[in-house]
Amino acid sequence: MKQRLTDALKGLRQDRLLQGVIKNTGYLFSSSTVSMVLGMLQSIFAARLLGVELLGVLGTITSFASTINRLLSFRMSELVVKYLGRDLTEERRERAKGVVALAALTEASASVIAFGVLYWLAPLAAEFLAKDASFTPLFRIYGVSILAGLVVETATGILQIDNRFRAQAVINVAQSVLTAAMILAAFVLKGGLFWVMLAYLVGKVILGIGPVGLALGSLRRLFGPDWWRISAEHMPKLKEVMHFAVSTNLSATINLLVRDSELLWISYFLSPLEAGYYKIAMAVVNLVVMPITPFISTTYPEISRSVAAKQWQRLRHLLRRVTLFSGAWTLVTTLGLLVLGRWVIGLMYGVEYIPAYPALMVLLVGYGLANVFFWNRPLLLALGLPGFPVAAMLAGGLVKVGLAFPLVPRYGYVCEALLLTSFFIISVIPILWKGMRELRAAERQNPEGAAV
Repeated sequence: MKQRLTDALKGLRQDRLLQGVIKNTGYLFSSSTVSMVLGMLQSIFAARLLGVELLGVLGTITSFASTINRLLSFRMSELVVKYLGRDLTEERRERAKGVVALAALTEASASVIAFGVLYWLAPLAAEFLAKDASFTPLFRIYGVSILAGLVVETATGILQIDNRFRAQAVINVAQSVLTAAMILAAFVLKGGLFWVMLAYLVGKVILGIGPVGLALGSLRRLFGPDWWRISAEHMPKLKEVMHFAVSTNLSATINLLVRDSELLWISYFLSPLEAGYYKIAMAVVNLVVMPITPFISTTYPEISRSVAAKQWQRLRHLLRRVTLFSGAWTLVTTLGLLVLGRWVIGLMYGVEYIPAYPALMVLLVGYGLANVFFWNRPLLLALGLPGFPVAAMLAGGLVKVGLAFPLVPRYGYVCEALLLTSFFIISVIPILWKGMRELRAAERQNPEGAAV
């Protein structure tokens, strides 16, 4: 046993691939840790300042803007990672520039449309979600965050390909510090909902503009000073790229409607009060999710490179190691919250938020599964199968949303948490199974690529 442990530790020290992923993840993890701590602090101050109901309104406003933006946008970071990375690897630099141009133009157009839709729907959102038409201006003001992130997805993909994770981490920390400082000032000065919302908006603006500035520098480094000169003849094949973009967008849309708009569903079915409880449960769940999220950004480019080079053993090795990391973290934090979760909520947010605890326990099951196998969908994307995750999530999403209408108004926000956990189970497991099956098939078809 001792020898095996020694060999395992030695293997970790000599694993350059994993070390590269961990190094890049370390930058984002460090920023995520700082952001997580500051995020918890700002959520505590916001919760104590606003109370349960207004906190629910705040969550509804921010979630509505995010939902509209993601509903109408494409996940351009994934498209850029796949096609820009492939073209650079194959030394097709002119076509690589075309990928960036196409992604940026598509994303910018979608962002402008999304802002227009939000502005138009704001009165309905205020009346039916926030239950008060007077909140309409706040919905519209926060919508500026959509315009701030005009091409942020494209920029993020470029930075991932250029391995500029440290610079991304700096931006994340900067916006977290500023947002937390503004919320603390609002708390001390007894500010209201507007000032807390403004703090979150400022953070979104920084996250939207900062990566774009960095990406411009990366483009100059990758392509030279004439990076902006693009010939129409070198544009990528529109059919192939749009198929990938539409597939990933459908996946994002399903996730958006089923997983990432929980506060909107609860506000619609119930009230901002229940949305406030649910928002706190989600804030605590972020303790489990946030440290693993950077692995998605840093692991996907490596998965994509391994598939492109047909280095199957290298890929399997990477998946085993990152699963070990994510599994260990998820297990420890979940057990800790199981024992201390009620106390943590009461201590940080106040006893009035303790009703969030049952929803938290249910959510930890679903998010825990998705956390451990966070690479399930990126693996299929790298293997050129973006459609299967869409089908799996669509099936699970239809079940979840269909059951929500009769059950959530009757059984409350804990039932919504149970439905979300069920969605994770019936979508993640089939995607994981399909990915491993396709990986085995790829190994059989290209055995010459099995060597590391």
